[in-house]
Amino acid sequence: MNNAISVSSLETEDVEKLLAVIGDEDTCVGFMLAGIGEVDENREANFMVVDKRTTPAQIEASFKKFLARPDIAIILISQENADLIRPIVDAHLLAVPSVIEIPSKQHPYDASKDSILKRARVSIMLQGTLSSLYLDHGPTGHYESAQEAQLANSTFAISSGNAVRG
Repeated sequence: MNNAISVSSLETEDVEKLLAVIGDEDTCVGFMLAGIGEVDENREANFMVVDKRTTPAQIEASFKKFLARPDIAIILISQENADLIRPIVDAHLLAVPSVIEIPSKQHPYDASKDSILKRARVSIMLQGTLSSLYLDHGPTGHYESAQEAQLANSTFAISSGNAVRG
């Protein structure tokens, strides 16, 4: 039985995408019972059970392997394991595969450590700061420098839904 998620690609052909899990035994078993367990033709599983003997290097190797697999769309990692490889988790900025930090049985979820929420906070603060710059001067206002004007106009385009490359 194939438990993959069907995702429509840009060419409109269906591509099978999987969830990957890095967590303690209870977490992995729970997700496997929900139907996400998969072993490919190379006998590579889409999960890693972490116990007290697992080293951060092993977690990092598994995480990097999941990042490189084209069939993985989402990586679920317990936050305590993400903390062991935090620089690697924080360095991943691509939307796919998405990295979602989840709580474990022994460690509750701490939103202040979550890399996605950190980036969202920075983005919201940056957008608010840039928007106030635009509102203070307006599209025809006077700016201290050409950079300030460009920054304000870029902010307006971003906040109005237009993509801008600077």
